[in-house]
Amino acid sequence: MQKTALCALACVAAGYFIGCINPAFIIGRIKGYDVRSSGSKNAGASNTVIMAGKLAGVLVALLDIFKAALSWRLCQALFPQFALAGILGGVACILGHMFPVFLHFCGGKGLACIGGVVLAYDPATFLIMLAITCVIGFATNYIAIATVSIAAIWPVYYGVTTGFWAGAAVLAVPFVPILLRHMTNFRRIRAGEELCLNFLWKKDSELERIGYED
Repeated sequence: MQKTALCALACVAAGYFIGCINPAFIIGRIKGYDVRSSGSKNAGASNTVIMAGKLAGVLVALLDIFKAALSWRLCQALFPQFALAGILGGVACILGHMFPVFLHFCGGKGLACIGGVVLAYDPATFLIMLAITCVIGFATNYIAIATVSIAAIWPVYYGVTTGFWAGAAVLAVPFVPILLRHMTNFRRIRAGEELCLNFLWKKDSELERIGYED
């Protein structure tokens, strides 16, 4: 029991601190702005698109996916006999990304890191979850709705397909903080002030629609 607890603690610590490495913040510093107080004030890929352009945003998303996948695989490799190792590492990375201690707990909102966790689990499942995310995103035209939806769908899918409900319960842990972090987005959606998904290819018109100013 003590050994299991130590393995779990090591996985959580490793995943959390990997998650705290925030590419959006680093790129912002290189370009001369603080992502936490600029644009949408979110330390993630979507705000990097606003502040630094699409290529920078894609780079941030890929790095966030990579760090979550790395957390899962690293913990799995370090503790191969511990069934929850990868799951704990991946979930801790999501939470580290959202609440990074080095950035005063002001991080991103978790979508790319969820993708990284799913990718580490199984690339085919990643494609399924990506397709579901895209369908929800394009159907609603809001990234926030897609993010919260996939945070709920993914643990259920994992539990149903594997029968490992203890793992599914751990994977569900980020759902509540992700939901809470998106409440401001939902309020802006209701007020008509949230950026739509088509912001990705209609950046200027969307920013003008919500009254964003540099």
